Amino acid sequence: MLYLNRGLGQGFSGDYKEYFGANTDNQAVVYMMLANDLVHRLLPDTGLTIAEDVSGMPTLCRPIEEGGMGFDYRLAMAVPDMWIKYVKEIKDEDWSMGNIVHTLTNRRWMEKCIAYAESHDQCLVGDKTLAFWMMDKEMYYSMSSYSPMNAVVDRGVSLHKMIRLVVHGMGGEGYLNFMGNEFGHPEWLDFPRTGNGESYHHARRQWFLVDDQDLVYKFMNEFDKAMNLLEEKHGWLATEMEFATERYHEDDKTIAFERAGLVFCFNFHPSKSYSSYKVGLDKPGEYRIVLDSDWPEFGGHSRRDRSTNCHTYKEGHTSKRCHMLTYMPCRTAVVFERVGSSNYMEDLVLEEQDCVANIVHKEYIPTPTSATAITKQFKMMKVAKKAENSFLDEIPAHFL
Repeated sequence: MLYLNRGLGQGFSGDYKEYFGANTDNQAVVYMMLANDLVHRLLPDTGLTIAEDVSGMPTLCRPIEEGGMGFDYRLAMAVPDMWIKYVKEIKDEDWSMGNIVHTLTNRRWMEKCIAYAESHDQCLVGDKTLAFWMMDKEMYYSMSSYSPMNAVVDRGVSLHKMIRLVVHGMGGEGYLNFMGNEFGHPEWLDFPRTGNGESYHHARRQWFLVDDQDLVYKFMNEFDKAMNLLEEKHGWLATEMEFATERYHEDDKTIAFERAGLVFCFNFHPSKSYSSYKVGLDKPGEYRIVLDSDWPEFGGHSRRDRSTNCHTYKEGHTSKRCHMLTYMPCRTAVVFERVGSSNYMEDLVLEEQDCVANIVHKEYIPTPTSATAITKQFKMMKVAKKAENSFLDEIPAHFL
């Protein structure tokens, strides 16, 4: 409704001319602004509006006072489309880490997004959920937790956990789940209609599957629960992403990023594991595992020792100032939390603290010196201010 041609027969590349021109339906835009203003006036503390827009209309989620339409969030609709294409059409070894990262982070700067791994369209008749695409008929015959998972189920459960965590951690400022998909609900949802003889057979969610402790569904559900509890504790959805020039490695099939003081690491490779994988970090310290998709309570193989912490080293990596080494088994995801200082970088931390103390001393304690010294002091203040704002240089152009 935002466009006079209703978006039919038109593609959107992101160029502002495609949004602010004669094709924009000004009356529809004003209606949206009025509707959002009404919601937020009547429900100032609880009112929430979410836009469903595939065109990428700018200012959709900016305040009306700024000339925006006033929505609180927008759906990241390209994300579920990407995942369904990957599991249906692309071999695991051909998955593009760069495309995954780009799709999850390609959103307008300062406009909040709701990320989700699969949409309601994939849960309705005519399509399949991600779990059903990956495991198919094995979901009927091979989901017992009393026997080792076969290769199909093991792959499906592993990727199901990884996909949801990378979307939750990197995809936006909110997270959406279609009920039942958190534990890999099989089959589809279909309401009574003429085409199915008014049947209620698939108008259901089979909750008994996750309640049955003899089935594998419990593992996916427990991981989803742990993931959401970890976010509730650290609040990464309300924290900006920390940008880096490189967050992925195409050949290794790995993705690594920092958010809310946590370090997220993914190895999507179907067969390669890495014993001492180098992960670049900005903050030195000792890091411990707080979530691991390979833990046995999540249906994993317990290949990583959860009691072993990682310490950072002085050498930088991928434009980060230091790095740590960690074990990265294939098809696993792990989240680290900083718990203390690194055994190998304490001297560097002390140097930084001394440097900061000197800058504060020189910046704020005036001394009766010459005009030359005052000029030097002013230059140091400018350098400190420039360093403070240098992170803006790392923001990708498509965010601005």
